[in-house]
Formats: sequence, structure tokens, C-alpha cells
Amino acid sequence: METDHTAGKEQIGRSMSRVDGRLKVTGGAKYAAEYELPALVYGVLVTSTIARGRIRSFDTRAAEKLPGVLAIMTYKNAPAVPGYKDTDPAEKRVAGQELRVFFDDQIQFSNQPVALAIADTLEKATYAASLVNVVYDVQKPTTDLSANLTKAYTPERPDDYNRGVADAYKQAAVRIEQEYHTPVHVHNTMEPHAATAVWEGDNAVTVYNKTQGVSLAKKDIQKLFGLSPDNVRVHSPFVGGAFGSSSRIWPPEMAALLGAKLVKRPVKVVAKREQVFNLVGYRPESIQRVALGATAAGKLTGITHHAVGLTSQYEQFTERILHPTKSMYQSPNLNATYRLVGLDLSTPCWARGPGETTGSFALESAMDELAYALNMDPLALRRANFAETDPESKKPWSSNYLRDCYEQGARAFGWEKRDPTPRSMHDGEWLVGMGMSAGIYKSDRAAASARARLGADGSLLIQTAAADVGPGTYTILTQIAAETMGIDASRVRVELGDSAFPQAPPQYGSHTAVSVGSAVHDACQELRRKLAALTDNGKRDATAGQAEQSHETILRQHNLPELVVVTESKGGAELETVARRSFAAHFVAVQVHPTLGMVRVTKIVSAIDAGKVLNPKTARSQVLGAATWSIGMALMEEGVIDDRSGRYVNNNLADYHVPVVADMPAIEVIFIDKNDSVIDPMGAKGLGEISMTGMAAAITNAIYHATGKRIRHLPATPDKLMA
Repeated sequence: METDHTAGKEQIGRSMSRVDGRLKVTGGAKYAAEYELPALVYGVLVTSTIARGRIRSFDTRAAEKLPGVLAIMTYKNAPAVPGYKDTDPAEKRVAGQELRVFFDDQIQFSNQPVALAIADTLEKATYAASLVNVVYDVQKPTTDLSANLTKAYTPERPDDYNRGVADAYKQAAVRIEQEYHTPVHVHNTMEPHAATAVWEGDNAVTVYNKTQGVSLAKKDIQKLFGLSPDNVRVHSPFVGGAFGSSSRIWPPEMAALLGAKLVKRPVKVVAKREQVFNLVGYRPESIQRVALGATAAGKLTGITHHAVGLTSQYEQFTERILHPTKSMYQSPNLNATYRLVGLDLSTPCWARGPGETTGSFALESAMDELAYALNMDPLALRRANFAETDPESKKPWSSNYLRDCYEQGARAFGWEKRDPTPRSMHDGEWLVGMGMSAGIYKSDRAAASARARLGADGSLLIQTAAADVGPGTYTILTQIAAETMGIDASRVRVELGDSAFPQAPPQYGSHTAVSVGSAVHDACQELRRKLAALTDNGKRDATAGQAEQSHETILRQHNLPELVVVTESKGGAELETVARRSFAAHFVAVQVHPTLGMVRVTKIVSAIDAGKVLNPKTARSQVLGAATWSIGMALMEEGVIDDRSGRYVNNNLADYHVPVVADMPAIEVIFIDKNDSVIDPMGAKGLGEISMTGMAAAITNAIYHATGKRIRHLPATPDKLMA
């Protein structure tokens, strides 16, 4: 760990290097696929070659005869899963287990697991899997969203929203109405999805897996197998990226659990790269129609937003696609609907900025189009429609420094140099464009617990079941603990990712720092109170009382080897009196080749209001990551399905294009860094998701400014610009 031995009171808000960095770069951090246990064997999935139909028969004889093969598991010999028998999925079945892996002969999407080859080496299991022959009764799959819009239905949990008059935009002095498409986006994290399951008899299991929430995974495994809480333990101390893809128990984990139960040995299953395209979720395709109406001066008078997203045939997956529209801008009239179309595909899942990233592309593109229809500066249009309070709930904001984002971002970017006329700016033979957008994302706080153990040597151990999927949670919690206790960060050790630790929410939705950070803060505050009570002047203020004696001295004087507290932290009633959001303004410059349609993103300035920034260094990395994925979303990424077979045709990193170092521009990150006094004691708000919300639209808005061609169907590939 890099440390400058700064005093405890100065820890929060300083740029501290990752405390887990050395472990990661030296190979000391152990990921889900790296647990080598006694008697470990390997499972390799056999997946369906069809997207819809049923299994007629298996031929597993050749595979089973291979030396070292322990079993070929199919639905015919897989152990029973009590949770699969629940008749009321809404109340009893674990989320995600609407697809009951190795349960029956039904095929619901291409690449669905149909068998697991288990052998004493990975190579033998891989070869055995290749010898399993499956005969299917094939039905024609339905996988095209656009061709099946007539089948759209209202989800069980509707998200429709209305205020004022429906379709009021039609009566506006100036109006636009357009349709926007976003394709499937695949998480494609560095670390593959993996799990190793170890059963102790039939009623206790330990799982080493890749998960964003060990507490949630433990609860789901308990429910699936009818186990007591004490008999399930989940380990996931390090996660090599997730972005939402590790938010539930997926088929590879179920295969490991069932395989280990079948052969009565630890079984490791690692998903192949092509399998992560649809075995572990993805951002669903969407089609959105947005209509805006405004006065000649640019004040919004009506918004209509109709969204359709895909889901699987066996499960309803919904996301917050309408949420930016509900709260981003002040408009007296708004009507919005959200519909689903069930297709013969696997179930989508949360992907960074889930729903808001998709919805904000449509909304922020439409705002740019309205600005041109008004002959108004896009930034001025957004400023003119700033919402002083939350338009949806009518509550005041807990804090809102979006205006600061606009001002500081525009100044740093040089927005005033922009010639508003499309296709008017050049750099040699390249067309130059400047675009911008705004972003909004919820800032929630969930209940969380933490254990703080102060040793007689002055060391502090923090334990909580939270995850760290890459944003720097180990480091931030170290800083919070050090500052609250008034000690150096080098004396703090944080342990995460074990379901035996105090409960914590999963790491998604941008609420880990706020939720778990509050638990760590409160646990350390309780430690200080206990220390103060041990001193002769315990009735005095805790801080003053401890200034005279070190923590080690106090414990030694009382013959205490350690002092331990476990604290649960959750927000109070004050949280319900305000609207809690983070905000952003993104400014982007592009160059577009007029003949070849090539796009270069040359500059990004992202101004973020995420409350108090706990660690500017790790926070900036969050924004850099969001910018990277936003460039991918705007220019490259698209899961392409052959609708005849229901199979991805680009299910690898050679054909599914993602940004690389050469694609990245200069990126300037501006943090407004003003405390939110309501949400948590540190003054922080959510950061991870807001960094991506809206940014793809800023890129395509810049492309329009450069070329005069509006890209409404992502990604903005050269063929669309050359058309």
C-alpha cells in the first residue's frame, strides 16, 4: 500500500492509491477460478445448438468411457433442487431461476446448458464435453425485437408515468418526435464467470464464486436448496469486473452446485468467453419514441416517452429506462410507457447505469434535436429547463449542483468556441463536432453492517460482506475507518466478500460507498465511544478523551486483547423527505472523416455532482471507465443475432468490438465535490453509474454537429455515416 502517513482526520477526500493494488498486480488476489481445493474436479458445460425446442435424446456413452471422467450430468440425473418446485415464482422462486438449469427437456435459448462433463482435469472434461451428442426437436425461434412489437405487453410491475396532459407536445410552438434504437450490449468483463462448489454432506455448502453480493448469493442458495443460513457460505473477496453481470446466481454457478452434489467432490466451472454473451445477462435492446414540445423560448411544455425492451420468454426483466425522463427536466406535462417483448433469448440483466443509460441516450438525443429545431444552444436549452425540485416526486433535492456541472464543464471544454452550424468546423480534411448531454442517476442508501476490531497493537480490522468489483471499495473503506478513528490508514485492514461477515448489500446501483461506508463510519464511532468509556474521563467528549492516550495504551491498561463492535447502519426518516440523485454534464469533441465515415473521439470533459468525493484518484478511474464504455456504446458495441438460429454471430472479443487504448481521447474529470448533508455522514452520493448516464448521447450529438447526420440507431458505425 502506498501511504504518506497522513493524520486520520485528513484521510477522506485525498487521492490514496488502492490498498489492494499490490495484491492484484503481483497475483496475490485470488479470483473465483483460482481456488485449488483437495479432490477438486472440473466441470465443462455443453450448451444447446438451438434456440427453441426440446431435447429428444442424449448419447453420452463415448464421453462417459473416457479415463478420468466422473459423470456427464443432464436433467435426467441432476440432483433435485427444492426451489425448482415452487409453484408461485413471484413469492417463492429465486430471481433468475425461472430458468431451471438441468430441470427438464425444454430449450428456451441458444447456448442454454444441457449437460456438464465432470472429470479430474480440465482437459479431460473439455474433451468429454465435445463427445456428448444431443438430438433436438427444433422449433423456429423468435429473436427479432423490431419484428415483434405487436407482441409488446405491460410488465407485472408497470413503470408507466403521467403528469399533466398526455401528448401535450402536439400543441407546442416547437416540437420534435423521433425514434431511437439501442442494441444488446454485453458486459465482457475481464474475469470470466466462475464458481467452485464444495458440499459437506447434503445439507451444507461452500461456494467460491464471482458475485457482486455474497449476502444475496447466500440467501438465494439457501432458498434454492432448502438449507439453513449457517450451512451456506459464499466467498468472493475479489471480482475482476462485473458491471451488473454478477448480480444473481447464473447457470455456471448452478452447474457447479449441482455437479458437486452429484459427484460428491468439489467442482469448478468456468464459463467460456462465448458463453458469457448470454448465460450471464446483457443490456437488453430497446426501441424508444421520444417527443418533446417547447415554447419558442425553449421552455418544455410536454414530453412523451414510449419505450420497448426485450426480455426472455420465461422471465420479465425490467429496468429504469424511463427514470431520467421523469426527473431530469421541468415540464408540466409528461406521459411515459414501458413495454416488454418476450423473445427466445436468455434473460437480460443490469448493465452499468441500468435503464438510465439506455433511456438517457434517447432523451438527451431528443433534447439536442429540439435545440436545433429552436435554433438554440443545446446547453442553454438544458439550463432553461433545470428542475428546481424533483418533477416526479415534487420533493426537494437532497443536493443538486447540476448548474455547477454545466458551468465548470463548459468552461473547461471550451464550449464557447463552438460554431453552432452543423458541418461548419474542420481540422484539415476531418469534420469537427462538439456535443453535450446531461445525466441523472439515483443515489440510494441501503441498510448495511460492519464489524470493527481494534487490536491491542493499535491495528484496526474492518469486516463486511460487501464486494469490490473494481471501484476501490477496499481503499475507500480504509480511508473512512482511518479518519473516523483518527489513525493512519496503514494501520487499517479491510476484509470483504465473505458471507460470514456482517451483512451488506450487493455492489450495484451506486450505493456501496454510501451504504457500507456509513456502516464502517458508525462502527468506528461506536469503537471510539467504547474507548472513551474505558478512560477515567469517559464522560468527556470522545475525541478529547482519547487525545491523551493512544488506543493501544487504553486496551493494555484494561488487559483487553481487542475491542470489537458490530453495527448496522441505515438512513432515517429524513431520507424520505428528499429526492436523492447524482448529476452530470458531459462535453465531447469528435472528428469525422467525410468520405470514410470514421469517427474519432478527441476530447471528453465530464463534470460530476456526486457529493463529497471520498478518493479523487479512484473516483476519476470510475469516470474513465464510464467514458470507455460510452465510446463503445456510441461507436462500436452491438450484440448481433442471426434470427434464423437465435445465435450470436459475434460472441467473441475479435468480432464484438470494444474500445482499446488507441480509441481513447484526452479525458478531463471535474468533481463539484460539495457535501450532500442528508444521505450519509460522509456527505457522499452515488458515483459509478452517473459517470456513464447520458455520455453516449453527447458523442452522437457531437457527430451530428460535425456531419449534419443524426444517428438514432446505435452504434454510429461508418456505414451509417456514409449512407
